[in-house]
Amino acid sequence: MHIGPPGYDRHMSDYAYDPDFEKLLPFLPTTQDFSTAEKIQKVRDARADMFPPPADREDVVKEDWQIQAAETDPKVPVRVYRKKDGRPAPRPGLVEIHGGGFMLGSIDMIDAWCQLMASALDIVIVSVEYRLAPEDPFPAGLEDCYAALCWTAKNASELGIDASRIGIAGQSAGGGLAAGTALAARDRGGPKLCFQLLEIPELDDRLDTPSMKAFTDTPLWNHPNAIWSWKHYLGPDHPRGEGEVSPYAAPARAEDVSGLPPAYVSTMEFDPLRDEGLIYATRMLQAGVSVELHSYAGTFHGSGLLAEAEPSKHNVSEVMRVLRRGLGLREETA
Repeated sequence: MHIGPPGYDRHMSDYAYDPDFEKLLPFLPTTQDFSTAEKIQKVRDARADMFPPPADREDVVKEDWQIQAAETDPKVPVRVYRKKDGRPAPRPGLVEIHGGGFMLGSIDMIDAWCQLMASALDIVIVSVEYRLAPEDPFPAGLEDCYAALCWTAKNASELGIDASRIGIAGQSAGGGLAAGTALAARDRGGPKLCFQLLEIPELDDRLDTPSMKAFTDTPLWNHPNAIWSWKHYLGPDHPRGEGEVSPYAAPARAEDVSGLPPAYVSTMEFDPLRDEGLIYATRMLQAGVSVELHSYAGTFHGSGLLAEAEPSKHNVSEVMRVLRRGLGLREETA
């Protein structure tokens, strides 16, 4: 007998998940109530309790800053990571954007990841605590991320960053925000990015791809969750599926994806976001952008939570490789 969320047995019979994930599946929700801000806050609190902050690494320095975006906007918290006794400055920089369906997540959620990357790659990471929906719908989160990118570039010397080697990265909604920020930087004449890392990105509010329509009961993320995500992110003034939607909110709507920085895009086989990631990567390739694309078999949205699973280990190893290459660290093999 399996103990787990409703639909667990169906997961195992309908979806050919990698066997390494079998022990994780009983503990992952398929349905959550995101209908109101109050219910979303309960999910935020539950996830914070489920994933307490890890112990800090001894070889990484962390600094918390408050930066000013637009004059009328509140300050944006960012956390800067650098390796102790690393290579001499300047080092490559990476603006990191957490996921969470535009409604959840925090810099604390990806603190361990940022520490790992700062240590393993010896780069400076700037992690962004952007405003969340539904309390702050688009463009609040996007503008916070863009402000963090501009602040990073403007203060590169003080941060020990090589201004010619600044990349942007994000997972899920963070991947969508990273893509939107890259588009904004191109269109506004903002900081020049050398690389964009878009992992399982959330890119398209139309929710009409085959994978989005098919995966209605997959763990952690599925079509019903995506409906709430875009409803809250676009806000009451932009009903999902109606009227024009900014490509900075939904990068899949961008008519022109040329002139963007080189990219790495990853997707997961049983993830409703799979096809929008594949399509966006293909469109960039067709527009002359250098793109590396990897779709991981037997995986689902957030399957990387089980770090010891073989696909997850493969993914981390590959991300380190592409970041070394994208940030100009090709000479390093460690």
